[in-house]
Amino acid sequence: MLDQLTQRLSRVVKTLRGQARLTEENIQDALREVRMALLEADVALPVVKAFIERVRTKAVGQEVIGSLTPGQALVGVVFDELKALMGGNEAPLQLNARPPVVILMAGLQGAGKTTTVGKLGKWLKETKRKKVLTVSTDVYRPAAIEQLATVAKAAGVDWFPSKASEQPIAIAQNALAEAKRRLYDVLIVDTAGRLAVDEAMMQEIRALHDALQPTETLFVVDAMLGQDAVNTAKAFHDALPLTGVVLTKLDGDARGGAALSVRYVTGAPIKFAGVGEKLDGLEPFYPERMASRILGMGDILGLVETARKEVDEEKAKQLAKKIQSGKGFDLNDFREQIVQLRKMGGMTALLDKMPAQIAQMAGQLPAGSDDKMIRRIQGIIDSMTPEERARPEIIKAKRKQRIAAGAGVTVQEVNRLLKQFDQTQRLMKSLGKGGLKKMMRGLGGVLPRLR
Repeated sequence: MLDQLTQRLSRVVKTLRGQARLTEENIQDALREVRMALLEADVALPVVKAFIERVRTKAVGQEVIGSLTPGQALVGVVFDELKALMGGNEAPLQLNARPPVVILMAGLQGAGKTTTVGKLGKWLKETKRKKVLTVSTDVYRPAAIEQLATVAKAAGVDWFPSKASEQPIAIAQNALAEAKRRLYDVLIVDTAGRLAVDEAMMQEIRALHDALQPTETLFVVDAMLGQDAVNTAKAFHDALPLTGVVLTKLDGDARGGAALSVRYVTGAPIKFAGVGEKLDGLEPFYPERMASRILGMGDILGLVETARKEVDEEKAKQLAKKIQSGKGFDLNDFREQIVQLRKMGGMTALLDKMPAQIAQMAGQLPAGSDDKMIRRIQGIIDSMTPEERARPEIIKAKRKQRIAAGAGVTVQEVNRLLKQFDQTQRLMKSLGKGGLKKMMRGLGGVLPRLR
């Protein structure tokens, strides 16, 4: 996301090297680069103008102190303004109201509302320990109600049945009465969308809002819409008192402008970001972390949180002992690391949260680093016998042919895996002998010092 902005800012740092103070003259070209990068990322023009002017005002005259270069000082200002543009601080859901807390979901058809209802229900159940009921008031789109029933079941939350012959307000009121009667903590209401904004849809959702008086009214918007996302956001903002925004498909091929524009246009904080199709692909939105990722500094906190949630702590401890001893790391351990990597979203998801310089270094790893190849590696190891995994040195020509046939790959791919395992094994031995300290010292010169 916003790779162009990251690359352009790298050039900004180089351009301003050697200056003692940030002046109107020496940041003019730099700000032009930032402006072009924002526009190319599909950020709305009014947002770009306001953003550049705030950066210019704060940056001009700023002294370059300590070990910072002028370029790094400017990036620091840009970081602060990006963070402010996206809301400044995390905006959690308001769940302290009298139950059931009603969450009304609004947005266009195709934005991912129904899937987001399931994701949000799962997130509330698993992280907040809430009893969740979902209901669909979309009586227009074929199978919309059945879709929510399927999604809710997969998410492990309850679903209130409704029919296409019923009125949306009656459905919502009946669901609210049921939520009160059965002591649900949260009621999530999925609403009808359209392919484009129209008055009939707005009147209906305003009526639903008046009838339910929701604690949260969340606008669900597709991050891939670009400029259209801004226009849609403004229309919903004018019709409803939005309390928050959910950005979906943030991991897609979007240029990312919606993330930087929608907060400015609606005034409502971005509360969640949808990543991936799976129902656990919903993350609270942290403006500071997103600004850090945009500027190539990574999201190390997010990476740590993902690891804590997905990695088996006991198995990690056992592996750490093997690394410390410098021996015993075999293909079973190698496979386990692949399984853990896939749980954390694969190599692509991890690199997205790494600082740019480290991600570039990781990009030079062997071809086995991409997510498809990770699945192939797991398949190859699964085709081995327990003895072969424990003692890979016994895998000779005939065994390689059998393993390749079992995994549906070529012998060359089996050879490549064994070579990669050998490299990893040597790395583990190096770490066990104090190589980790040397590696971290080496990375000291790589990590950005922008703050």
